[in-house]
Amino acid sequence: MIREILNQVSLWAIPLLLVGIPLIGLVRGVKVYDVFIDGAKEGFNVAVRIIPFLVGILVAIGMFRASGAMDLLTDALRPAMAAIRFPPELLPLGILRTLSGSGSLALTTDMVKRYGPDSLIARTAATMYGSSETTFYVLAVYFGAVGIKRTRHAVPAALIGDVVAAIAAVGICAWLF
Repeated sequence: MIREILNQVSLWAIPLLLVGIPLIGLVRGVKVYDVFIDGAKEGFNVAVRIIPFLVGILVAIGMFRASGAMDLLTDALRPAMAAIRFPPELLPLGILRTLSGSGSLALTTDMVKRYGPDSLIARTAATMYGSSETTFYVLAVYFGAVGIKRTRHAVPAALIGDVVAAIAAVGICAWLF
């Protein structure tokens, strides 16, 4: 019964939001289209402001991957990962996920193709992908957009969250599958 309720909620959530929000605005006398256009203009201005930060982080990611640093780091950490029962095949995904969404998606897709969609590695990779964030990309773009120069505790806290997500994904998938 709970599964059926969740299926119905997920089926109707987006259409209700797409119709409900403008209707509520109309009922309250808000000029919905004008407010939408103002928001789009503001979004465009934000996009223009973050382009330099976006280009910078994408170049840094490309240099990291092309230099072979990812392979060197993975090979160096492989024995430690095996010792703590963290599948070494997932280490590049854990590292790349903090840097690049598209790169980590390509790596996850490759793992699903290589090991099969029902394999433990593929399921764990998909869980890791969905439970973590592109930390450095997000911090560069959002902090750059508002002009924050000193990130203080944001980077360590976000990286701890990514490590916890990876460990939890491995543990939960090993337990479930």
